[in-house]
Amino acid sequence: MGAADAATATAVDKEYVMGLEKGLLLIEAFGASNSPLTLSEAADITGHSKASTRRALLTLVKLGYARASGRHFFLEPRTLRLVHAYVNSTPLTKVAQPILEITSERTRESASLAVLDSPFVVFVARSTQRRSLSFGLGIGARLPAFCSATGRVLLAGFADEEVELRLQRTTRHALTPKTVTDLGLLMQEVRAARQCGYAVVEEELELGLRSIAVPVRSAKGELLGAMSLAVSTKRMSRDDVVNKLLPELEVARRTFAMQL
Repeated sequence: MGAADAATATAVDKEYVMGLEKGLLLIEAFGASNSPLTLSEAADITGHSKASTRRALLTLVKLGYARASGRHFFLEPRTLRLVHAYVNSTPLTKVAQPILEITSERTRESASLAVLDSPFVVFVARSTQRRSLSFGLGIGARLPAFCSATGRVLLAGFADEEVELRLQRTTRHALTPKTVTDLGLLMQEVRAARQCGYAVVEEELELGLRSIAVPVRSAKGELLGAMSLAVSTKRMSRDDVVNKLLPELEVARRTFAMQL
């Protein structure tokens, strides 16, 4: 690291607010556990001491983002303001919603837009025609990138070395008997998505579910996210998904590029 880089890093460190980090990590911890948290559970998930975790939790309570009941802490609806702030301030989601609704209406299938968030994809816009996933998906829902169509399309935007590094750092649990977890096979899937311009995932997230995704880029070619359609394997074969749904996604993708 050169002198200029070291000076920049030092300046950033001085501006860093540790208390804000703890509060945001705590909010994320509730999502990771999918349940209320005790003080001990919150400290374990965030990796902070019980004392500092307690102070952060009580601050969230005072600000209206959480509440305490007995030994447990619960998030309050006020935390949805954070999601609302992202959705309303990001041009991508504003452009996406009408495009997804048109695509969903034309295909009679559920259309989604996702962005990459470390080892996960996060859905930032969605239009639902059918209930495809048994556990449901909404804005803010997260799926493992390695076994989702949107994830593989987004990973394909990186060089092979970066993709391999990301996959090596990912805990690759099999969600179904058909989930691909082998690093070599996953690299083949990502390369295929890069070459074809789309990815199809069959029953790797849930048995009976087939999904197809394409990258969404700006007019300048910048990778912004991935758009997907999900169908029941009983309604459409893989060939049908590619032949019938891919053209619709291509139309939507071009519309994105013209508006972003």
